[in-house]
Amino acid sequence: MTVATDFETLYGSAPDGVWAAPGRVNLIGEYTDFNDGFVLPLALPHTTVAAVSRRDDGVLRLHSGDADGGIVQLGVDALEPLSGGGWAAYPAGVVWALRAAGHPVTGADVHLASTVPTGAGLSSSAALEVVTALALNDLFGLGLTRPELARLAQRAENDFVGVPCGVMDQMASACAQEGHALHLDTRDLSYRQVPFDLAAEGLALLVVDTRVKHALGDGAYAERRAGCEAGARALGVRALRDVDAAHLPAALDRLDDATVRRYVRHVVSDNDRVVRVISLLDAGATRAVGPVLTEGHASLRDDLRVSCPELDLVVEAANAAGALGARMTGGGFGGSAVVLVGTDGAEEVGAAVRKAFADAGYAEPGIFPAVPAAGARRL
Repeated sequence: MTVATDFETLYGSAPDGVWAAPGRVNLIGEYTDFNDGFVLPLALPHTTVAAVSRRDDGVLRLHSGDADGGIVQLGVDALEPLSGGGWAAYPAGVVWALRAAGHPVTGADVHLASTVPTGAGLSSSAALEVVTALALNDLFGLGLTRPELARLAQRAENDFVGVPCGVMDQMASACAQEGHALHLDTRDLSYRQVPFDLAAEGLALLVVDTRVKHALGDGAYAERRAGCEAGARALGVRALRDVDAAHLPAALDRLDDATVRRYVRHVVSDNDRVVRVISLLDAGATRAVGPVLTEGHASLRDDLRVSCPELDLVVEAANAAGALGARMTGGGFGGSAVVLVGTDGAEEVGAAVRKAFADAGYAEPGIFPAVPAAGARRL
């Protein structure tokens, strides 16, 4: 195992263990997780792998095989939120969050390697956080549950790194099951594993990585979160999750701010789309999920305004080539889209998307099938 061998070369002894945590792609339910809403992600086969040994001297040593530079050495007592640090802030933030919650983590040697594409909206940061949390949970005998580890990983990203994300990515990485999508209620972290064997139905879910990240996304996430919270306050509810889709028109009439109104319409309707997709999957009507994905993309594009020309082109070209439906996934402004296709038409749809990108003068996108994989685990 290269990660273990590389650890030994770096640190001079074999690791205490090796762990893996996957990236994720979200089928439906975008920007709903910080509104106490519903999401339906699935884990990808792409993982971040960590070889880790426990230390008891207060020293944290971090190394990534995917980043330039040597070993980053920190003192666990001196970890400070929002202090920068690039990739190392994510595992360091997990140590900080565990210690802030009263767990006796006294240091570690960590070597990481990842196959999760970065900047593609596939949660490379959550995979990094969750694999660190799971390893430390095992090595220090903390006895934390998967949802508890996900919450602490989210806290690391929110309060230590400074990204105000919801908990979906960490929960998907920590709790997903092979062959299933994760129907998650982000209010109480209750979840259900929904069978999602597309191949058995002659279907495939393609992930199209546009390979672009627009600077417009910087700060836009936080602005939309603040707008959603303003909408909930104006409507007198704890979170937008508490606005029923049937009462959405009346709720929108009560909002004066046009931007907040758009955000509220997206979140409430996307929560409803998750419920509809679950019903279709439970009924074995997976093909009918396609139009719901496309409807979700229109909402992300027009109401939330987090799409971009490349993502819109994926959806347009894929659907024109016979896809059942498509939408951007993740935070937007670049990153990836998901496309539901019949397996017999998958190559044709992929070729049509590549041609559309070439015709538009865009770089060639990365396209691969999303096969629901296992969540975080010790190897």
